[in-house]
Amino acid sequence: MHTAIELTELTKSYGSRRGLDGLSLQVRAGEVFGYLGPNGAGKSTTIRLLLDLIRPTSGSARVLGLDPRADAARLHRRTGYLAGDFVVDGRRRAGECLAFLARLRGGVPAHRITGLAARLDVDLDARIKSLSKGNRQKVGLIQAFMHEPELLILDEPTSGLDPLVQQTFLDMVGEARDNGQTVFMSSHILSEVEAVTDRVAIIREGALVALDTVDALRARSSLRVRVTFAAPVPAGEFAALPGVQHVSADGDTLTCTVDGSPDALVKAAAQYTVTGLHADTQDLEELFQAYYTGPRAA
Repeated sequence: MHTAIELTELTKSYGSRRGLDGLSLQVRAGEVFGYLGPNGAGKSTTIRLLLDLIRPTSGSARVLGLDPRADAARLHRRTGYLAGDFVVDGRRRAGECLAFLARLRGGVPAHRITGLAARLDVDLDARIKSLSKGNRQKVGLIQAFMHEPELLILDEPTSGLDPLVQQTFLDMVGEARDNGQTVFMSSHILSEVEAVTDRVAIIREGALVALDTVDALRARSSLRVRVTFAAPVPAGEFAALPGVQHVSADGDTLTCTVDGSPDALVKAAAQYTVTGLHADTQDLEELFQAYYTGPRAA
């Protein structure tokens, strides 16, 4: 499968601090790729390196088969980019701003701009400086999508948007994928990651800690178990079982988490009289939080 983005041992240092630490990953052409991590993890640094807004300390990046530095002009024509906080000349009207950016990209049909503006409820006659952050972000979305680029690079694209507009954005991302475009987006909104991404990369302290589909990552999550017995049981007996962690006992109720198969726990519990059993997996928020705070290993 053709690769839209390929990073090889990409490193960016800011003095004694590393923004990226030997990051290697591939983004397939035509997929929606979620890029997650806590604040300061290196998400925006990665995006700026992809666009040659900053230069790497070492390692390499190829975007749409091009070198972001040597082929910057060609690459930017084929890319749509939205920064986390879209900033342009506030004196211009939104429509004037978009028309100017459209000319820079070789021209965009006027109906494409007005159509996106209608979907996102953007007043094209309003001056940029009069717009709220959310409405400025809508203008940013229009300029990123309007020329139907091969690659969309979106840094926290729904920042400041209300839930209805967030859903419109998700629809636009789905349409871009159906059109064969590649979408690389960082996000803190886990519901949108689950809704539209094909794969997810999680970085922490500039290093990759997980890369897979959301479903596959969820399959690795811990199982939370609560067992009620007819009488109190020895918690230590269960704490020694393989994969069983965080064991606590309160009277006749034992709670724990299980990594992997719960077979050993079930067999141990069967030695006693079980009166109740409840088990569920971590929700998405807990799953990603575990990657953010747990051991830094892919």
